[in-house]
Amino acid sequence: MAAPAEANTSAPLPEDLFLDIDRGSAIPLYFQIATRLEQAILDGRLPPGTRLENEIALGERLNLSRPTVRRAMQELVSKGLLVRRRGIGTQVVHGPVTRKVELTSLYEDLDRSGQRPATTLLSHEVGPADEEVAGRLAVAVGSPVLHLRRLRLSDGVPLAVMENYLPEEFTGLSADGLTTRGLYQLLRGRGTHIRVARQRIGARPAAAEEARLLEIKRHGAVLTMDRTAYDDVGKVVEFGHHCYRPDLYAFEITLVDN
Repeated sequence: MAAPAEANTSAPLPEDLFLDIDRGSAIPLYFQIATRLEQAILDGRLPPGTRLENEIALGERLNLSRPTVRRAMQELVSKGLLVRRRGIGTQVVHGPVTRKVELTSLYEDLDRSGQRPATTLLSHEVGPADEEVAGRLAVAVGSPVLHLRRLRLSDGVPLAVMENYLPEEFTGLSADGLTTRGLYQLLRGRGTHIRVARQRIGARPAAAEEARLLEIKRHGAVLTMDRTAYDDVGKVVEFGHHCYRPDLYAFEITLVDN
């Protein structure tokens, strides 16, 4: 399927965006540039998917040094408004995904927020459960389990590498369905409802393949989430181990004083 035209747009920034840059101001030039770019992204003048001209070209147009332009861009990369992608350049994104810790899937969260979720299926295999997976799923060692590994993208930008294990009754889940819908959506379609989950959130350096898939630096940090989910009668439905780009993803937890 062809990507939307905006995802392939590579355009010089609007000339009027920087007309009021004050070179004599005490406010650093990089900050003035970053502020104007941020406003253009937030008000829609630079829509998600737009690819920006490179730092050298922008610096020459504005008569600014490359380090000044690079620092301005990095400010917005740090905020999750821009992303640098190898072979593509600097691209506007929707902003970081802030996900409440609740019983929803990432696919559904992205879809509800107006972003375009997409999935690359990396692995869809049935095999015997080893000791760790058997313990997580509360099945016998050697029992058939479905092993899934997927790359989740948001508006074409890699966001998460997701690994899931499901017990034998789910080994018939369609590989095609997993590229167009979320895992929990597919489970609900089979009459299985996730009722309770135990979850652990952490962080670690990315493995080499994870860094490549997520388009981050080798050994760069990733957020991690392990989840064991149970259905209405307390049976384990799935065990998942996911890792996320920390510049584009955050967990949100509400704390209540009882």
